[in-house]
Amino acid sequence: MQIAIIADDTKKELMTQFCIAYCGILSKHDLCATGTTGHMISDATGLQIERLLAGHSGGEEQIISRIEYDEIDILLFFRDSGKTPGNEFARSIDNQLLLLCDRKNIPLATNIATAEVLIMALERGDLNWRDFVNPRSGK
Repeated sequence: MQIAIIADDTKKELMTQFCIAYCGILSKHDLCATGTTGHMISDATGLQIERLLAGHSGGEEQIISRIEYDEIDILLFFRDSGKTPGNEFARSIDNQLLLLCDRKNIPLATNIATAEVLIMALERGDLNWRDFVNPRSGK
């Protein structure tokens, strides 16, 4: 499966700890992440992660594009729900990601509890139906 990973600045450490805990499962899949998040996870886990641009430099837009083309099967997006009100562009990108996942039926976790449920479902094979949507994701 193709798993995209994004973490807002206040959630990067939590995402890194999550990936350390589930490194064994994640290592069986293709991973991509926004720049800094991918760097932190890779350094902490040794996981092979395709590093995209930093989120604020277009990395989130790169993931949006991949979702549009059915190149992402799961999105782990630990976001800061308390983003400053003045950053409407960041909120707009977040909303695009959420709406696109809804439209494309992409399993999405925006917090650690949901991410754990998705990772365990992935390990059990509960998400194998995604292979029909994205045949390239099967390993």
